[in-house]
Amino acid sequence: MSMWWSLHLRREPASVPLARRLLLGAMETAGVDPDICYDLSVALSEACANAVEHGGGEDGSDYRVTAYIDGDTCHIEVSDSGPGFVRAPRSTDPTLLTPPPAPADAEDGRGLFLIEALTDHVRYATGTGRRGAVVSFDKILKWREGAALPMAS
Repeated sequence: MSMWWSLHLRREPASVPLARRLLLGAMETAGVDPDICYDLSVALSEACANAVEHGGGEDGSDYRVTAYIDGDTCHIEVSDSGPGFVRAPRSTDPTLLTPPPAPADAEDGRGLFLIEALTDHVRYATGTGRRGAVVSFDKILKWREGAALPMAS
């Protein structure tokens, strides 16, 4: 099975549950295991909340979410027009980007760490050709008992 969707959303808090509900509906319809659906919905919510809070620039009134299921993998990407990420300290790889660490006593700033904990692979990038951050993550899917298994793409 292969399916994808893309959203162009306003940087408003109400957009976060909209993106989450769309993802949950698509995965439930596809027969994805509920625990995997939950993990991905939390990761997506955190990425969208970060785009809403930090994703503004000169034209930063919106952000984009793209998700696709291809076989046994779900890939999600959230991009905005905010300041982006900085290069990793002491890295010799100029393409290696990292989010700033959250202070241990911070009330917020832990969203990216939740995304890393709930998914299998996370990438951070700066938008190509413009300012902005891109957070993308993958998760290997498990299927709900009795669901029709995905067909090869």
